Amino acid sequence: MTVKKPIFQTQAQKQYSEMNDLPSAQPTAVKDPYPSRLASPPDSLWIERQDAVVKGRELSGPLSQAQLDEFERKGFLFIPNLIKGDELKALRDEMDAMMSRDEFRNKAFSITEPESQEIRSLFAVHFLSERFKALAEDERLAGAARQIIGDDPYVHQSRINYKPGFAGKGFNWHSDFETWHTEDGMPRMHAVSASLILTDNHEFNGPLMLIPGSQEKFVQCIGETPEDNHKSSLKAQEVGVPSPEALTELVREHGIEAPKGEAGGLLLFDCNVLHASNANLSPDPRSNVFFVFNRPDNRCHKPYAAKKERPKFLAHQPGEQWSVDAP
Repeated sequence: MTVKKPIFQTQAQKQYSEMNDLPSAQPTAVKDPYPSRLASPPDSLWIERQDAVVKGRELSGPLSQAQLDEFERKGFLFIPNLIKGDELKALRDEMDAMMSRDEFRNKAFSITEPESQEIRSLFAVHFLSERFKALAEDERLAGAARQIIGDDPYVHQSRINYKPGFAGKGFNWHSDFETWHTEDGMPRMHAVSASLILTDNHEFNGPLMLIPGSQEKFVQCIGETPEDNHKSSLKAQEVGVPSPEALTELVREHGIEAPKGEAGGLLLFDCNVLHASNANLSPDPRSNVFFVFNRPDNRCHKPYAAKKERPKFLAHQPGEQWSVDAP
């Protein structure tokens, strides 16, 4: 595994022209550019995105200009067979070892299936595992994020997702940014997710589905954020879900794609692209390790539509240290 430098040591020259997008603190007098969790339906199905999708074309990194073009157009990019052989096996072994640790099972950062005690997601894995920390700093992931978001990134969130055969439940349509904005206080759309698939993804085991082009539309959602919403939303999201009318129009215009491939492929997707997954009705598990890379000047502040911040394992800050005993 090739690791250059820790991603927290920011040296890149910013190539974007949005330096005044983000104040160092979130002043309450500034109008929310992406209002959501509304009390009543808005006048339109969505509002236009106000931030560029690709911001660091001139920065060094592993992605070609053609790949950046595809990401900008679709809101995601799938790179098959990025990791292979012994390196992939070591990552899969690490995942299996972490998911089977009994001391993690009843922790807040360990999310179980809605109807069982089988672990569905394990958060903050770049703090729990040196191997996954090294993967988060690997140029193949962090360098790609740098080119997309326009600066050396930090890890806003990391997790292992596991969807067991026959038992893994689906997840409703949503924009990650809508949640991170309303519940974590992420100001703008300057984040990208990197999902390395650790088991083969095929049409029967609940692969991620995405609406290409939907990253350009911010779909406002209805309903107040409940207290401690994360305790239920990480199992089954019910608040922060786009309206059927908005989804119908976007799918009619853009369709749905589900990138599939062998273990070791990397899916990069924009923070605002709409995505979902079906239940796993096959005997084959589906798993991935997932890193959210955010721009340092886009760090989270006060939530825009929640009464309090979510736990730290869901929303890290640049340079932050975290432990299993943290709230």
